[in-house]
Order: sequence, then structure tokens, then C-alpha cells
Amino acid sequence: MAKKKKAATKSSSKSSSKKPGRIVMRTGEALVEAEPAWSAAEPEVVIGELDGPVGYAIAQMIGNQAKGHSKIFAILNCDVQVKPATVMVSKVTVNSEKYTNILMGTVQAGIAHGVLDAVRAGHIPKSKANDLGIIVSVWLDPSIVDAKYDPEVLFRTNREATTKAIAKAMNHEPSIDFLLANQDSIPHFFHQLALDGKL
Repeated sequence: MAKKKKAATKSSSKSSSKKPGRIVMRTGEALVEAEPAWSAAEPEVVIGELDGPVGYAIAQMIGNQAKGHSKIFAILNCDVQVKPATVMVSKVTVNSEKYTNILMGTVQAGIAHGVLDAVRAGHIPKSKANDLGIIVSVWLDPSIVDAKYDPEVLFRTNREATTKAIAKAMNHEPSIDFLLANQDSIPHFFHQLALDGKL
């Protein structure tokens, strides 16, 4: 009898060690773009437990809407919200019906699929899908309202960028060792343009 108890205890501790711990807050960003300027997707994400600071922030965002910066859940379609619960908000002040339709259509769909891709790839543990929340700060180039854009390209860049940003957040990338080793060899793109007199 004692042996059985011992085996059960060992098995129990083994399975509990596989459970992912609490994720208080992780941050990440990514850039994915095709050739046209309007295709650039550069999400910044914050990920954490719904019963922690990220969850409280999500509740505040949904309950405190602001003109031009609406906060909405990422959905596959109306009535189908993705998990983990994901709130997206535009970095650009939205003041155009066309911009709104693209942001809350193609971009929203791309982000929703990107979140699910991150779960499927194992970046977010499936067992934590109901416990975590994600905030996505969204970049959609304002020039898109005057461009002849391809929604398939825009969908793809936002989908890939969302998954990439989540993966980087969950894997603590870039690492502090990488940053310290490469600090002086990675110029900020727009700062370099300014130095070169092009901005």
C-alpha cells in the first residue's frame, strides 16, 4: 500500500510541475511588412493574467472608450471572440470611415488569427487560454485611405506580426545579452534618417 501511495505522490508532483506558472506581464513588439508602405504591421503587445494588472487594464480600456481610439476585442467574426481575450487599440487617431472599416475588418481579422496561431505554435500555453489577456497597440499606416491596397497582403502582415510579437513577449526576446552586445550596431531607422538629413 505504501508503494502505491508513493507512486501516486510522485506522479502528482510530476504533472503539477508541467503546469505553466503565473504570467504577470510580458511585453513584445514586431514589424512585418511587404513592399508597400501601407502593408506595415507593427503591433506592441502586453500579455498577462486576467486577475492581474493586464486584466485590470483591459477592463478599464473596454469601459473607458475614447473618440478616435476605440478599444475592441479581436474576433474571428461577429459573435466569435478569440482566446486569450485580446483587446486592440489604434496608435493612430481614427477619423475616417474607410480607415475604420479597414482597421476593424482586415486588421482585426489578422490580429485574431495571429493570436490563435500563437497558441497553436505553443508560444501561449493552451491551458492558459482562459486565464490570460492580451492588449495589442495597432499600427495601420494612415496612407492606406488613399492607396489601392490588397486586403490579403494586409491580413497576412498583421497575422504574422501579431504571432511574432506574442512569441517575442513570451520568450523574453530580445534577451538582455543580445541587447548589450548589439547596442551600438543597431541604428534606430528614423533617427538614422534624421542624421542623414532625410527626415
